[in-house]
Amino acid sequence: MRIALHPCFILHQRPYRETSLLLEVFSREHGRITLVAKGVRRNKKHTQALFQSHRQLNISWSGRGTLDTLTEIEANGMAYDLKGKATIAAFYLNELLMRLLHKHESHPGLFDAYLMALTRLDHGESDMITLRYFEKQLLDALGYGLVLDHEVESGKPIDPGQDYFYLIDRGPFSHKPMNASSVKIAGNTLLALDREEFDERSGLHEVKQLMRMTLAGYLGEKPLASRKLYQAYLQQKC
Repeated sequence: MRIALHPCFILHQRPYRETSLLLEVFSREHGRITLVAKGVRRNKKHTQALFQSHRQLNISWSGRGTLDTLTEIEANGMAYDLKGKATIAAFYLNELLMRLLHKHESHPGLFDAYLMALTRLDHGESDMITLRYFEKQLLDALGYGLVLDHEVESGKPIDPGQDYFYLIDRGPFSHKPMNASSVKIAGNTLLALDREEFDERSGLHEVKQLMRMTLAGYLGEKPLASRKLYQAYLQQKC
């Protein structure tokens, strides 16, 4: 199989043998793939210029689908100029994709959502809101979408003036479920998340709790390095 100059992002890289790199790549039509970039470490200037995360690239590769070989790479626009918390937020996005995407599953809509998240971070928009939107879109793409528009027992539409208890893998209940962990969340927050229109004054803390609890079931027990990095960043700022 040969793929010619396809939109991609590099999620992670590591040295491979003496002069090469192993690249974890998120491609628009071919999903997450692993490529070997042969001999590129001989030219450090070339490596630093193109083989970086958070830069949209066009990449060509060939192979049989297990460990394919990069054959061509070129920039597709300018690299994002991320700093501080925005850099850590983008690192978190990459970790989620690395941990949750199966290889060779096409997710063009999620690719576009990732591109939009990086653009928002680059424009200085709220990192917390940007991450919550992307988490929601990621869950939708993986088939684990949240129930946000109706109460699961009665099927009634969410009442914006009522509080609900969100049971993971089920949805919102109008009463607190017995013997099960749940997240209390306002109806107007559920609807705002469904529309992707909430802000830092409308339930952001509730949404963060909901997303963290939901994702924990899919991420497993291994901690995310980006969360440790964020805590270290906050300590430095104190």
